[in-house]
Amino acid sequence: ERARKVLENRSLADEERMDALENQLKEARFLAEEADKKYDEVARKLAMVEADLERAEERAESGESKIVELEEELRVVGNNLKSLEVSEEKANQREEEYKNQIKTLTTRLKEAEARAEFAEKTVKKLQKEVDRLE
Repeated sequence: ERARKVLENRSLADEERMDALENQLKEARFLAEEADKKYDEVARKLAMVEADLERAEERAESGESKIVELEEELRVVGNNLKSLEVSEEKANQREEEYKNQIKTLTTRLKEAEARAEFAEKTVKKLQKEVDRLE
């Protein structure tokens, strides 16, 4: 009788232990499934982020190329501007020289006109004197 009771107790303990192990197994399977789902979700997000990163890197490369182009264009425009500024300075100098030449020539013209007028008056006066003496 006593052996039967010990075996029943042991059997009951074994059943309880088996139930507990089965529950632990179910919990472990559930946790494993949840972990798999989370892994799949993270893997999907990682793929999306990698695709976004690739597109961003392509845009960055394109932007950097555009920056290089624009910097070169800016350098060319800057050189052209310097060249135009030099040309403008030379043109301003020529304009100043031309103004001075015009001023000088205008003064000489007035002097020549005054001398011509004086010479014409002198010729008329001398002509009258010649006419009178004849």
